Amino acid sequence: MKTQQLSYKNSLWSVYQTTPNFQNNQCQLVFIFGANEIVSEPAIYNYVYSQYPNANIVSASTAGEIIDKNVFDNTAVVTAIEFNSTQIQCVKTNITEHASSEAAGKFLMNQFPEDGLKSVFIISDGTKINGSELVLGINANTPKGISVSGGLAGDAARFLQTSTGLNSVASEGNLIAIGFYGNNIKVGHGSFGGWDEFGKERKITKANKNILYEIDGKSALSLYKEYLGPFADELPGSALLFPLSLKLENSEKNLVRTILSIDEKEQSMTFAGNMPEGSTVRLMKANFQKLVEGASSAANYAIQNMVTQPPQLAILISCVGRKLVLQSKTFEEVEAAKNIIGKNATITGFYSYGEISPMHSYLNCDLHNQTMTITTFTEF
Repeated sequence: MKTQQLSYKNSLWSVYQTTPNFQNNQCQLVFIFGANEIVSEPAIYNYVYSQYPNANIVSASTAGEIIDKNVFDNTAVVTAIEFNSTQIQCVKTNITEHASSEAAGKFLMNQFPEDGLKSVFIISDGTKINGSELVLGINANTPKGISVSGGLAGDAARFLQTSTGLNSVASEGNLIAIGFYGNNIKVGHGSFGGWDEFGKERKITKANKNILYEIDGKSALSLYKEYLGPFADELPGSALLFPLSLKLENSEKNLVRTILSIDEKEQSMTFAGNMPEGSTVRLMKANFQKLVEGASSAANYAIQNMVTQPPQLAILISCVGRKLVLQSKTFEEVEAAKNIIGKNATITGFYSYGEISPMHSYLNCDLHNQTMTITTFTEF
């Protein structure tokens, strides 16, 4: 595997790094991660296409761009990949073509022939998709033994519009899946949070998919505001600093859910993923050091099966909520992950509105919020 990375900053392109013997016209896959107003600009796509004319070009808007150990805003980072023997297949659909996010997930996975498939990576719109329903559809049609990871596009901390694309200028509502085929590719994954839970465990008593109305028979929004105290006046923005820990009924897995918006009239909260009735929740708050340590833990999970050969490529997808907590120290969680992954790996990624990954020893993927999620690739 060989790579080349470009950076677009202050309206100028520059080469960040190039692996020896990398050939632009032999490149099969390119990622463009950047600010919404940049990745949706035709001139950006056209430039990247001119550099890698034979590649599949996948783009996503972000809440921050990751390249190597750096985190940038209002830029674009490009990672071009030349595989030695691995084959890829890319699929795109738009949410408007399906009855639901679940149906879109099923459709994507149905497009991949099973023979030789090793892993699938998902890039999804971040505002028009119900991430939990998308994952439900993905898991329904994922062949046995195949891991799925990826993330939802971002739009800074605005939550207004996200853009994604495959072999065209990024636009709203698109979902892209990349299938990796062959016997010489190994894919790892890891996801970890680092938030502290506090307060007692409470039960969801009224909800409709990702809209939460009542906890323990009381208004969810009123209860949440009580917990937030003075931060309640800053809703919905302050909600990114206080996510909820969710434990599904009859499950040992703990997921994290981020609040996207509130409705004062309905006294409800809309989350990035579903909040099933009967599940239990606890409030969470940031612990700076644990967030950074969480990035290290995610990296350790992602490389645990790569003892003999370290990763050559790592895609880091971290939540916008973590970035708002870490602020000027955001690079520390990326640097912590890089220290585990190894100095020779090409690192890219972005800050997202949701992360998709299996939970450590579980194979089926889940939608996560407020985590650092890492997918590693090694070709041998």
